[in-house]
Order: sequence, then structure tokens, then C-alpha cells
Amino acid sequence: MRRTLQILLALFGATAIFISLLHIVLGPAAIPGSIPVNTTMDSEDRFYATLFLAYGAALLWCVREVEHKARVVYFLMLTFFVGGLARIVSMLTVGLPNTFFIVMTVLELGLPIILAYMQFHISSAQPAVPSDSASG
Repeated sequence: MRRTLQILLALFGATAIFISLLHIVLGPAAIPGSIPVNTTMDSEDRFYATLFLAYGAALLWCVREVEHKARVVYFLMLTFFVGGLARIVSMLTVGLPNTFFIVMTVLELGLPIILAYMQFHISSAQPAVPSDSASG
């Protein structure tokens, strides 16, 4: 299960980086079903893309020694899950988006639960690491 989690985190991280680079280069034109936006919205989209780039880099950082990075993985999964909840708020307030984003919402709500479960299983199978203070 450890190797599967590492592969999924690597794919997730690489995908996030790819999507963010598309947004940085193309702006809102990278969004399926989008329409031309004003300069403020274009700037905002490209700015937030850099945060998604960092998110992807953080996922890739977790791949190595994943069993010791549970807190970070849980935080990243919670962040992604809350993003899915934000899409539901959007759906309830302004209506359904492009079908692609309905599918993304399902992934954003389901994938974090699966990966957090895998992380829990891997981390709980590891022996506790003694603290440095106990040795000195």
C-alpha cells in the first residue's frame, strides 16, 4: 500500500503542477468552458495558480518517506477536500458549472478520503520513533 500511495501522491502532485503551469501560461483560457475575463480576473487566476503549483510541489515532497509525513499529507488532503466543498457552495449559490468541474468535485471530495485512509494505514504500521530528548 505504501508504494501505491507514493505513486498516487506523485501523480497528484505532477498533475497539480501541470494544471498550475497551464493557468500561469494561458490564464483563464485554461479553464474548460471559460469565457474571456477582465484583467483583474486574469491576474487573480494566474496568482492562485502559483499556490496550486506549491501544493503540487508539497505533494511531491511527501512521496519520499511518506510514512513519516502523515501530518502534511492529512493537511494537504483536508485542503483539497475543502476545495471540493467550496465548489458545492458555488453550485448552490450560482448554479452548476461545466461538467468537467462536476466530475472534479467528486474527485476533490473522494480522493482525499482514500489517500488519507492509505496514509493512516501506512503511518500506523510504522514503529514509533524515539524523541531526541530521551537520549540525552
